[in-house]
Amino acid sequence: MTVPSAFLAFGVVAALMTLIPGVDTALILRSAITRGRGEAMLAALGICTGVFVWGVAAAAGASAILAASNLAYQVLTYAGAAYLVFLGGQMIYRSLQKKRSPATRIPMPQSSYRTYLTGLVSNVLNPKIGVFYIAAIPQFTPAGTNALLMGMGLSAVHVALTLVWAVALVYGVRIAGRWLGSAKSVSWMDRITGTVLIGFGLKVALSRP
Repeated sequence: MTVPSAFLAFGVVAALMTLIPGVDTALILRSAITRGRGEAMLAALGICTGVFVWGVAAAAGASAILAASNLAYQVLTYAGAAYLVFLGGQMIYRSLQKKRSPATRIPMPQSSYRTYLTGLVSNVLNPKIGVFYIAAIPQFTPAGTNALLMGMGLSAVHVALTLVWAVALVYGVRIAGRWLGSAKSVSWMDRITGTVLIGFGLKVALSRP
């Protein structure tokens, strides 16, 4: 895998992960509906900051493991591939369930600073994002490249995609709200994303020497 192809492949996965309705999407939508576009973008900036923090932290950890032990890095890589397959299978399984959990309730902050902070904290305190990066970075780091710099670059791609999605949500809040409220749309998005994650996980696991 070359660096450009790694960025492209990660971009596909990150885009699908970004589109999945969750806490981040709910926070941006509700900020846009109840407090306006400016507040929603502040929430999005906080979310992006949290994403970048997790990406850099995970990349630093992967870089340290690579420097310390190639065996440990290989173990981390296989564990990451297994996690991607598990995550994808979980999404597909969830999409097949008839009953879906109600949307997560998020208390709205009272100031612009707290709007940003809410977005930041919602990501920094979400271990699933950290686990995703720990699993993903080894998969999308070509041999011979710096894991830390690659992780920072991948995080920047994820941040850019998140901002684009946030702008789309803010300026199309009514349409997006109806679409994201459709159980059928959410189910299909889970299935597509789950299939892609399983495919990437299997590809990485089977291509390792």
